[in-house]
Amino acid sequence: MRLPLPQFSLGDRHPDHIAEVIETTTTEFTAQCLEPEDLSFPVMPPFGSWVKSYDEESGNVVYGIVTYVTTSPIDSVHRARALGMSLEELREQQPQIFAMLKTEFRAAIVGFEAPPKRRNSKRGEVFQYLPPRPPQIHQSVYHCEPEEIIHFTDKLEFLRVLLQVNWVPPESLIAASVREVYRLRKGDRQWLVNVGRMISTLLKDDYDRLRYILSQIHW
Repeated sequence: MRLPLPQFSLGDRHPDHIAEVIETTTTEFTAQCLEPEDLSFPVMPPFGSWVKSYDEESGNVVYGIVTYVTTSPIDSVHRARALGMSLEELREQQPQIFAMLKTEFRAAIVGFEAPPKRRNSKRGEVFQYLPPRPPQIHQSVYHCEPEEIIHFTDKLEFLRVLLQVNWVPPESLIAASVREVYRLRKGDRQWLVNVGRMISTLLKDDYDRLRYILSQIHW
């Protein structure tokens, strides 16, 4: 039995619309990936990638960074077991497998963007601290567009938020998110230097953690 996600065809869905909020807290939200129409697994958003959702009441765009991804059976009683088949063999011989699994991810909230103050303005003011409210249950979740990520990361206070994440190694999380931004900024070395300075300030004398983070970033 497939979960009722989504209720519309892929042709009606924005290509960046990947998931729906199923659990939400002040500091993070959990989302379930929308199912593809063909016999395949939902695409997992990469660790450290940038996603967004909305608080409809305020109009704020809430930004998050993916911290944890899991695929598991819809039926929580029975675990998946190894079948020894390729994906193509699964499609041919066990197509029901794809309807029995769900993919979910957690995203740490790193800030929000307020609605533009001017009607003809595309971008609003960015705040790199927790929004008044997280996105609501059943709110859509999207991949962030490159220009949104670049706009948001002009400031670097989000790194402070990521250092406080305690359910995954924060050093690896920071490195993954910075690598993505560095790539989108087409190797902007000055931005990366500023990141290094910011992390150095946040970690103070913890040189080992700083070195470990920088070692995971491709220059």
